Amino acid sequence: MADQRPDGELDDYLRQVTIGEVERPAIRVVEYDRGWPRRFSHEAAAIRAALGARALLVEHIGSTSVPGLAAKPILDVLLVVHDSADEPAWLPALEAAGYVLRVREPDFHEHRMLRTQAKDVHLHVYSPDSPEIARNLAFRDRLRTDAADRVLYADTKRRLAARTWPTMQHYAEAKTAVIEAIIARATATAAER
Repeated sequence: MADQRPDGELDDYLRQVTIGEVERPAIRVVEYDRGWPRRFSHEAAAIRAALGARALLVEHIGSTSVPGLAAKPILDVLLVVHDSADEPAWLPALEAAGYVLRVREPDFHEHRMLRTQAKDVHLHVYSPDSPEIARNLAFRDRLRTDAADRVLYADTKRRLAARTWPTMQHYAEAKTAVIEAIIARATATAAER
């Protein structure tokens, strides 16, 4: 959930942080699949088997983690390791397990994104001090518990998916205002407790 950038700047940024070609896939939002939690359990087990104690946290995030929410059929997984910038400490084990490093963002909390060969899992790697961990979990948890925000987000995704985007990140950036508003409501609700 990086900051929004104008398209030209976003294109330049994507070329800088993407490993390999910047892809231009079609964005497809599908109805919720009850098999997604089972697929996450399989991925989480593979990640934990590959990393052992180096996997400090493995969480299902994103739309596929929210029962009933329409989503792109790509699982998002949050992984926390001791130091995401120290790739030799964790990356070779994940590569041996079949994951491919696609994004390296040193200026965005040392975020790394790997995916499966089938391109159906995005594994987001952070260090424990990244505020993105709490933001991702707050967003997920808010969508799981608040029907109005779930409908708002689903409608936003469907409307945006109907357009043609240069990259998946352009589509993701277009959702930023809605995502930030939902996170703000989640944070406000948590502060009231």
